[in-house]
Amino acid sequence: MRMISRQINDGVVRERRNVPNGEAGFTLLEVMIVLIIVAILAGLVAVNVMGRPDEAKATATKTNMSTIQGALKMYRLDNGSYPTTEQGLKALTEKTTTPPVPVSFPQGGYLSAPAADGWGKPYEYNSDGSSFTIRSLGKDAKAGGEGVDADVEAKG
Repeated sequence: MRMISRQINDGVVRERRNVPNGEAGFTLLEVMIVLIIVAILAGLVAVNVMGRPDEAKATATKTNMSTIQGALKMYRLDNGSYPTTEQGLKALTEKTTTPPVPVSFPQGGYLSAPAADGWGKPYEYNSDGSSFTIRSLGKDAKAGGEGVDADVEAKG
């Protein structure tokens, strides 16, 4: 063990504490090993995530649809019906003037931005006022398909 020592410089007393040998800090080798392990883990995560951007966009589309469904339900609670097909999902971001005009519309709307799927394409929206269907045509923007090209649909 090291001893406590006092040093006086310019009237300032500096004191050293007892520090057991081997516990004073990390060695360069220990820090390098930790950095290498972190780099390997980051590489593995990057390879798994970077290789699947379309799967991530499909998941984002499903999540966005859930958010839109919630906003549509709030709209219906406030106004008695869902926005019509003519009003579209735009009625969730700004107050529509197309009949039936909403009785209640919160400042800022029900959604902060226009609804678009993971590939940046607008959703298809159909509603008669009492029920609705939201649909994304997937990556290929064509009806049908499999995998990331498959249609994603939500009803309410």
